[in-house]
Amino acid sequence: MVFHTKCQILLVILLLAFGQDHAMAQNQHEKIRATIDRFFDGMRTGDSSLVRSTLATKSSLSTILKNSTDSLIIRQEPAEQFIKAVGTPHNAIWDERIYDIIVHIDQPMATVWAPYKFYAGDKFSHCGVNVFILALSATGWKISSITDTRRKDNCP
Repeated sequence: MVFHTKCQILLVILLLAFGQDHAMAQNQHEKIRATIDRFFDGMRTGDSSLVRSTLATKSSLSTILKNSTDSLIIRQEPAEQFIKAVGTPHNAIWDERIYDIIVHIDQPMATVWAPYKFYAGDKFSHCGVNVFILALSATGWKISSITDTRRKDNCP
């Protein structure tokens, strides 16, 4: 009987410990997702301050493309250039819709894989995948880099 009780106590302790770890991880996933959602909310509304608030100092943006001869092209853009473009008035709303998001965390770093479809207003423009690298700062999760692919065909 004593052995059975000890096993039950051990099981409860293990469940509480793992349950707490799971809850903490889930909470971090939600915070990471909130950072990325704020980034895209800023894009949609043309709010460069909101976009800037999600980015780490010296963050970078890159695009990986293949040209018509199947050669690899890597374009890099300073975050400040992108922030300026977001805040510059443009006719169509920039609406990047992400889905099937996968988050991995090894604190203080997280990666997010997020396929997307980009619309300029109501018009479909292109699709691809975003890969975000985030860092956990004293003020929360910040995007340190974004790398994306872009294509107009074979979009889901």
